[in-house]
Amino acid sequence: MEQDAKIYVSGHKGMAGSAIIRELRRQGYQNIITRSHQELDLTRQKDTEAFFHDEKPEYVFHAAGKVGGIAANDAEPADFMYSNIMMGMNLIHAAWRNNVKKLEFLGSSCIYPRLATQPVRENCLLESGLEKTNEAYALAKISGLKYCEFLNRQYGTDFISIMPTNLYGPNDNYNLQQSHVMPAMIRRFHEAKVRNVKQAVCWGDGSPLREFLYADDLAELCVFLMNHYSGNETVNGGSGREISIKNLAELVAKIVGYEGEILWDISKPNGTPRKLLDVSKAAALGWTSKTDLEKGIRLAYEDFLKYQASDDRIRL
Repeated sequence: MEQDAKIYVSGHKGMAGSAIIRELRRQGYQNIITRSHQELDLTRQKDTEAFFHDEKPEYVFHAAGKVGGIAANDAEPADFMYSNIMMGMNLIHAAWRNNVKKLEFLGSSCIYPRLATQPVRENCLLESGLEKTNEAYALAKISGLKYCEFLNRQYGTDFISIMPTNLYGPNDNYNLQQSHVMPAMIRRFHEAKVRNVKQAVCWGDGSPLREFLYADDLAELCVFLMNHYSGNETVNGGSGREISIKNLAELVAKIVGYEGEILWDISKPNGTPRKLLDVSKAAALGWTSKTDLEKGIRLAYEDFLKYQASDDRIRL
């Protein structure tokens, strides 16, 4: 990307989008355009096409989406599927219609089969069934990355996709009904500590293995790929390291300073038993993650405390 190129980042208020903007500015890119959901509803095709026609961005990072943890995905599958498919299709189509030089589509590691061989390689997509608790979201993301692939094949576009593992970090969503596992634990243990609650309950039995990537590491990869990768196959974004949910809970509790007992509600779903991405493709291109998990959680907790201090209740 040229330093003065016009760059559109969708979802700029979210964790991934805001991290991408920080990384772009760190690298000297200043001509960045954004729109809030109130200013531009990407589920509306006419509005999306008008925005691209008027603004003519040269490069696009599509980080917008309706996101949430296992509870939200399981409770609202129709909403997750509709919102994410419509946003992806409208934005990608408008980008093609308006001759965007390059687009990067951000997906999720949940696109891969529930029982995929570990670590999960990019080429195992659609080999077998998806995890049912987030199937709707996964199908929406698969549709987006496949549309990019088909446009490349049919029209010669340069549209790429990246599939991040579980993200955490600044500007996360701490709503217990909608959040992912990491922010949910941070908030749950913080509130238990403040209220001097002797026991805190987490979902499942703690056995699933998960990989986590700090948001700013993902942003660095996103900009790196925009400048150094073209191709139809997606690229995994992860740390290459995994931890059990039980050990994660103990680590988060230690960082937060919660000393009570952690209980497990086995009536709640575990989700996929193991999900570790094969990140050898990104490594071969020249990128590896930098932020250690414990350091990243400490930074995420500091971010959470800032929202507490400012009485920002929107996401709490």
